[in-house]
Amino acid sequence: MKRKIITAILAFSIVATVNISCSDDFVERDPVYSISSDNYFNSEEDYNYALIAAYDILQSTYVNVILGEIASDNTLSGGESANDVIGWQQVDEMTHTPVNSNLRDVWNWMFAGVNRSAYILEFKDKTDFEGRAQIVAEARFLHAYYNFELLKWFGGIPLKGDERFALGDETTIPRASKDEVYASIISDLEMAIADLAVTAPQVGRVTKGAAQALLGKVYLYKGDYALAASMLDNVITSGQYALVQDDNYLNLFEESGENGTESVFEVQYTDVEGAGFGCLQCSEGNVAVGFSGPRNYSGPMFTSGFSFNVPTEEAASIYEDGDMRKEVTILDMAAWGAETGATYGPGYKDTGYFNRKYIPRVRSDEAAGDLNLTNPNNYRAIRYSDVLLMAAEAYSRTGNASQALEYVNEVRRRAFGDENHDLSGAGDALTSAILLERRRELLGEGHRFFDLVRTGQAASNIPGFTANKNELFPIPIEEIQFSGGLWEQNPNY
Repeated sequence: MKRKIITAILAFSIVATVNISCSDDFVERDPVYSISSDNYFNSEEDYNYALIAAYDILQSTYVNVILGEIASDNTLSGGESANDVIGWQQVDEMTHTPVNSNLRDVWNWMFAGVNRSAYILEFKDKTDFEGRAQIVAEARFLHAYYNFELLKWFGGIPLKGDERFALGDETTIPRASKDEVYASIISDLEMAIADLAVTAPQVGRVTKGAAQALLGKVYLYKGDYALAASMLDNVITSGQYALVQDDNYLNLFEESGENGTESVFEVQYTDVEGAGFGCLQCSEGNVAVGFSGPRNYSGPMFTSGFSFNVPTEEAASIYEDGDMRKEVTILDMAAWGAETGATYGPGYKDTGYFNRKYIPRVRSDEAAGDLNLTNPNNYRAIRYSDVLLMAAEAYSRTGNASQALEYVNEVRRRAFGDENHDLSGAGDALTSAILLERRRELLGEGHRFFDLVRTGQAASNIPGFTANKNELFPIPIEEIQFSGGLWEQNPNY
């Protein structure tokens, strides 16, 4: 699922679908070649190619991950200077406005995913073949995944069911309410779960467990805790997943740790195709990794990056003695330099810490193009430990402390290698402890900002955060203008 086969919609208002990658030159044909429902979806191969295109845009979610950290109290923007990627600096300072190209990227690329998925759903019944139900179910998962990202970032969004958006829809289709978007996502996932295989037909593709985990997460965000607990239990009791232990845990975010027993859903990346700054969404590699590396690094194991997304001193201090998660998560350059002689060049807002989970590493193969833009590190979008902690939170909020403790302590026992650090208690105190465990376990993975928002803790934890405003990001100004006044901007922007 790592090759670009079809480049489709790149913005809400663009409707042409072509059969070239964004790096190809346009070759004029007579007659002009085009793909439409009249000459496509006539074979299993057509459906597979369209599915690859729907998966392909997942690689653009690197920006969701890195901005989700920068927006939180976990990391600072970093970079070379205060003018380095202005949009990220603004998000870090909570001064972002509707004129922010990086937030526009989130909007455009996630809607590209919505439209690519909807292309399959729109013509799901055109041609019958064995395995079609699995392909349609994967498209439904992806449709839900992209819509959920948009909901988290922007709130209510326009919906068009199983159809693609077309030019002019922005002036006739209003923004749906958050509840309507939730209902659409839940419907997609319920239908996907019914037809998805327990074991993926190919590494990196969606499974029934991945759809159940995402649906459990959606219920958690929506505040339907009993439904969340029940759905997440399906994943936990399936026998398909397990926490990796000991040295395997320390290597969880290395290449050897990809697509293992802890992986519920991973975004696949590769370094076989180069990329450049002119088209970051064209990269088949994980762009966030190069951006998060130490600037001018010299030493073993790692390679240089652009020093963005640097963990705060407070974030580095949240781990208890003996907690292996700190070693997995935080690269302390002072300690690392003392141990290995490694050096680096401090960048803007330098703290001396880097996100060790997603950091450029020395590799034996020679990557194509810009090394910083073609890192092959997969993004662990849903990990089994995340599922356990979501279930623990859901059970705690419904008053089942014993089940909550069983799940959260499974994660803590892996972190400490013993049972001497188990949590106890119940009620609000237990829920708060579980949320702290989520931060410790998932730091650097892009979840923290949204956890703070959904639990009402953002204003008290994120510097510069304004309540009743920064819970959502602004709709890009271009989209407000395209709608001709149909869409209202998010509050207080």
